[in-house]
Amino acid sequence: MQQAITLFSLNTIIKECLDKQLSPTYWVIAEIGEIREAVRGHAYLDLVEKTDGEIRAKMRGNIWAYSYQAIKRKFQGTTGQPLKSGMNILALVNVQFHELYGISLVIKDIDPNFTLGERARRRQEIIERLQSEGLLELNRQFVLPAVSQKIAVISSVTAAGYGDFINQLDQNPYGYKVHYQLYQAAMQGKSAAAEIIDAIQQIEETAPGFDLIVLIRGGGAQTDLDCFDDYDLAKAIANAALPIVTGIGHERDESIADLVAHTQLKTPTAVASFILSGFREFEDNLQHSLIRIERWVQSRIKQESEGIMDQTHLLKNLFQGKINEKMLFLDRISQQSMRSALHKIEKDTIKVNNNGKYLHKAALTCISKAADKLNQLEKTLERLNPEYLLSRGYTKTEKDGMPIHSQELQAGDELVTFSQKRKITSIIKKLEQNEEKRR
Repeated sequence: MQQAITLFSLNTIIKECLDKQLSPTYWVIAEIGEIREAVRGHAYLDLVEKTDGEIRAKMRGNIWAYSYQAIKRKFQGTTGQPLKSGMNILALVNVQFHELYGISLVIKDIDPNFTLGERARRRQEIIERLQSEGLLELNRQFVLPAVSQKIAVISSVTAAGYGDFINQLDQNPYGYKVHYQLYQAAMQGKSAAAEIIDAIQQIEETAPGFDLIVLIRGGGAQTDLDCFDDYDLAKAIANAALPIVTGIGHERDESIADLVAHTQLKTPTAVASFILSGFREFEDNLQHSLIRIERWVQSRIKQESEGIMDQTHLLKNLFQGKINEKMLFLDRISQQSMRSALHKIEKDTIKVNNNGKYLHKAALTCISKAADKLNQLEKTLERLNPEYLLSRGYTKTEKDGMPIHSQELQAGDELVTFSQKRKITSIIKKLEQNEEKRR
């Protein structure tokens, strides 16, 4: 059996062997699994290598404070962001084995250009995949509404770009009214892509009345926009049920999300201007249409007016001829009627004159007869006049002003008798029946 040695001895052998066999430094490609900054300014990292998402190698690393400050400044100045988890780096390392702490890598330098190049390589692979799946142009098949009044906005409420976007819509000089609703999502970091995808799903499930989706944020470092180069996010944008307009960076930035969106604009304010330009263009087109309609109507009115004038002249001439013809006819009828009427009047005049003579003669005869009759009646009335009777010797006797022949008389009654010249008052002493009258 081989002679046993202590663990420290074994670690010393390993250290001496590594020092002899390994080069002083190696350029190593790895992903930062985790990075921590110590109080004294050192940085401690977990470096990993993955295949299909599975970790196949892992080792501890550290950057001493003096080197870390220089590496950090150079990396952030080139890439625009600090070292962080999830980045692929090309690091110059020294393999170090310590009897107590084991093996680790001391990082001497990091090449920031590799991180940018690795990002570009992954980005190109995603673009080629999207193109092979027919997703790059899919969202552009939608036709944008002539006027987009209902907007679903995916952004962070604290993003300066969101505030600029809202202010430009609300304070537009034309007074256009745009209805918008914010769907909150992170605009950078590991969770950003998943939150944006979730926001798209919420919009499609709960608000079918939107005209389009707007995805906006302010600019930033190029690596701050890595979430917009995510394949799943690009796929969600391409397959969205509404057209998506992006405004997620500055002039120099173009993300994969921009490539698959319906319309790509550089900034949130550019998106707001684009939406308002739709209103303006619609209003201009409407105004031009109104002008064209007005001109067409005026031309049509002029044509119809000329046609009406021609028809008026034609009808006027036609009716004037008819009127003249009827006037001649009426003149003939009038003359005939006049002659007939005069003849009729002449005949009726003769008849009236004859009747007048007959009536005059008849009237004289009637008057003569009536006069004779009146004379006879006058004589009859004269004979019936009480004065006439009294003049002939007759008298009139009354009781209480009434003739006595219509009253019952008794002895003692006072009677008044009238003759032509006297009024005689008498008292009845005796009443006897007139025998001749009874017979």
